[in-house]
Amino acid sequence: MKVKFGNGKTEYGPGVDITLSGDEVAMAIYTYLTAHRVHIVGPATMTMNGKLLKKTRIYVDPSGRVIAKGKEYNGKGKCKKQGE
Repeated sequence: MKVKFGNGKTEYGPGVDITLSGDEVAMAIYTYLTAHRVHIVGPATMTMNGKLLKKTRIYVDPSGRVIAKGKEYNGKGKCKKQGE
């Protein structure tokens, strides 16, 4: 998983990009299903639009924020620290 500031060109900021591998997307789906009492036992294949999951991008709007591994990514972009 990669979390970084986005490439958005809005007046509000670049947003935040999260990129997940196919395995990470599948794990997220399994976790969601388990949380909703749906359990898969044995091998399974996940596809989206008829294709195997390979890579997924999530874009978080500049009005949002992401906290990953203790680091905050504000959708408005890098913020200067107090006193700088």
